[in-house]
Amino acid sequence: MDRVTPEPVAVAPATAAAMLGIGRSRFYELLHDGEIKSFRLGRRRLIRVSDLHALIERLAAREQAA
Repeated sequence: MDRVTPEPVAVAPATAAAMLGIGRSRFYELLHDGEIKSFRLGRRRLIRVSDLHALIERLAAREQAA
């Protein structure tokens, strides 16, 4: 039987940074600046994948407006 691996809904900061193609330091700057939101689940900090997509859309819109 084939198992289907679902798309993640939330990821760890290191994974989120890799998904965006940026370094961890830059990612934490974006968190600190409020560009990306995170939440805690127990001891883990997670970032919703939908928030990463929203960030890309905001940045693309700013780029087009400039």
